[in-house]
Amino acid sequence: MPLSNSNFRAVIDEFLTHLEAEAGASPHTVRAYGSDLRHWCEFAAGGQEPELAAVTLDDLRAWVASMAAAGASARTLRRRIQSLRALFAWAMRTRGLRTNPAAELTPARLDHRLPDFIRPDETARVLDEVPDADSFEAVRDHTILLMLYATGMRASELIGLLDADVRTDRSELKVLGKRNKERIIPFAGELRAAIEQYRGVRRRTVGGPTEAFFVRPTGEPLYYGLLNRIVHAALDGAVHARKRSPHVLRHSFASDMLNNGADLNAVQRLLGHSSLATTQIYTHLSYRDLQNNYEQAHPRASRKKRGDSQ
Repeated sequence: MPLSNSNFRAVIDEFLTHLEAEAGASPHTVRAYGSDLRHWCEFAAGGQEPELAAVTLDDLRAWVASMAAAGASARTLRRRIQSLRALFAWAMRTRGLRTNPAAELTPARLDHRLPDFIRPDETARVLDEVPDADSFEAVRDHTILLMLYATGMRASELIGLLDADVRTDRSELKVLGKRNKERIIPFAGELRAAIEQYRGVRRRTVGGPTEAFFVRPTGEPLYYGLLNRIVHAALDGAVHARKRSPHVLRHSFASDMLNNGADLNAVQRLLGHSSLATTQIYTHLSYRDLQNNYEQAHPRASRKKRGDSQ
């Protein structure tokens, strides 16, 4: 089938369907790819939109240059390049495309900024608030915050969590992670009590059992926009982290576990990372805390800092 102008966007839609149905990508990943690829389409349509087979490295460099001039971060540029590279690679396998011009693009260098996380005292202040036991939303939202921080699960995993996979009798839950990999996460008594309270108020509100664990008052599952608003509202004004998203609680879980002596391999399994290198970024967070504590507490370190400031 020729890759003509008329089916350029259709090819993208087909690729996104492949990611979700065959590659097992999460809805969040599919949305990100779709946004990146449609950004390219909008740029290409600014002039004469080329056929997919006619796209050149110069076309892509012009796209990257326009994004950089508009202030796009290195991380955004890398992600968008990777999205287009993946589309071309898929088209080579399935649509007869001969070359992948995006493979020759040099990704922008990252600044290796450490992930945002919430200080333990701020986390405690948020989670120690007692929700109104008669309010479905209050109990649900408190349980969401506690579960994100107590388990380190991803937002997509929490949204997709099934009621049958949350076992208070075993104090463990099963999540479906990236590439449809299942993992078991244990939890402690505080979260178990919150789960039991939430299930009780959910039963009274919805009027019966639900397939999804976290639902709206109608019994319908959560969606990412709602989850993000719930977390942002709870953290806004209570924490100093730049970002106030569900992922920040995942970062906080990992850094707090390592700061309190957890084994790196255990944290890797709890987070569902396929590579230990991905988890190791949190050791930098732990080291930063250690360094700050040392500089504040050791008499010689504090003396040196005073001398530097003189």
